[in-house]
Amino acid sequence: MKNGIIIILVLIIFGGVGLYYWKNSVIHFEDFPAGLPTPSATPSPAIKKDDLIKLNSPKPNDIVLSPLVIEGEARGTWYFEASFPISLVDANGKLLARTPAEAQGEWMTENFVPFKAGLKFDTPTTDTGFLILEKDNPSGLPEHADELKIPVKFR
Repeated sequence: MKNGIIIILVLIIFGGVGLYYWKNSVIHFEDFPAGLPTPSATPSPAIKKDDLIKLNSPKPNDIVLSPLVIEGEARGTWYFEASFPISLVDANGKLLARTPAEAQGEWMTENFVPFKAGLKFDTPTTDTGFLILEKDNPSGLPEHADELKIPVKFR
């Protein structure tokens, strides 16, 4: 009987000490100096996608002319039904051309699969623009959306 009372008292003491430390371990935001960086919902333009998609041609900041041949490789998860959309926009965001990139091999894999696409476009009024390789997202859900945005030059 005495052993049972001692065990209960020890458990109560440990529980009280644990509760004390748990209550006092709360992080107070006022303890941190202002101006610390905070995570952003907007992705950085410098995000690398080498683990998902690789563009062989054109390279960033290349001068591109019509017709433009686009080649690279993407993981099978980037495709849907063996293709994904590619867009070319000018510096103002005006759509110049859009076409599907086609898988050049078996796309139902998590490995890299080569792709190829061709774009024909009129000469834009701006000197620069972007080639946008979009992960195909038939669901339309934002959590499944992704893209690789490559800067290009027209002159």
